[in-house]
Amino acid sequence: MIDETIKNSRELEFAVFCIENVATKLGVDAELVYRAFTEKSDILGSYIVPEYEVLHTQSREYIVNDLLDVMEERGVRV
Repeated sequence: MIDETIKNSRELEFAVFCIENVATKLGVDAELVYRAFTEKSDILGSYIVPEYEVLHTQSREYIVNDLLDVMEERGVRV
């Protein structure tokens, strides 16, 4: 499993976009989603950042639903 760190402002902005939009979809605070992506799992470092080049070309709805699927597959809840 690849675990990458954010390398530039575009990736940081995209990570924030993902966290905020998943939080909005779930109706929870963004901090809970951040913790789920970093402390409860490695979704930020092993999925969002490594897949940035592909994911950022997709629609917001696709990205949010994809991340919800990843959370479900990995048993991550907020």
